[in-house]
Amino acid sequence: METKEPLREDAIKYWPRHERPRERLLKQGPEALSDAELLAIFLRTGVSGRSAVDLARALLQRFQGLRGLFSADYRELRAVKGLGDAKIATLLATIELSKRYLREQLDARRAVRNPDDVYQLLAHSMRDLHHEVFTVLFLNSKNEILAIEELFRGTINASSVHPREVIKRALQHGAAAIICAHNHPSGNPEPSPQDRQITRELKEACRLMELSLLDHLVVGHNRYWSFAEHGEL
Repeated sequence: METKEPLREDAIKYWPRHERPRERLLKQGPEALSDAELLAIFLRTGVSGRSAVDLARALLQRFQGLRGLFSADYRELRAVKGLGDAKIATLLATIELSKRYLREQLDARRAVRNPDDVYQLLAHSMRDLHHEVFTVLFLNSKNEILAIEELFRGTINASSVHPREVIKRALQHGAAAIICAHNHPSGNPEPSPQDRQITRELKEACRLMELSLLDHLVVGHNRYWSFAEHGEL
């Protein structure tokens, strides 16, 4: 059950109209509002003793900003007083839509020119995960993206990443080249010995099938490590 906002004089509905977040957004535009005010519009109601803006500020403080909030899972959100299943479901759906929008915007340029292009394309969906994922970009002969797929998740090591599956998907997409990427939840993108072993095995599998392995990126917090840039491909 969602907690209903009590009839209190400090509830947003009792604020002067020119101070209410929703009215300010419609009149001044969303860029005029703070993160807390924008989040309050989404939350709609607060909890006993706190307006929606108060609750929004508390959420941002608890999760250390929007990035932390957007990477929180259901269990972490459910522990917050005032966030019921309806609010959480709407928040998670909104976050996922924003991720898909960003990917669609970046994917629209299609061609991959350098490792930073790959990082910008994948960072928003990989860098804050609490588990590892292994993603592959399938490219044509012009380095244009044919598809992006998450193929493996969990602990990424030589026994969990299967080169034959990567090659199989590449052939199904008619790809001429691939770029692989996986994240380090620790935030440190320095490759491990296992990462190097995976890269060697993928490079050899690609060579046998006349595919090009253009790069393997390790994504950390706000930075990445590129095997191609470091001359290890």
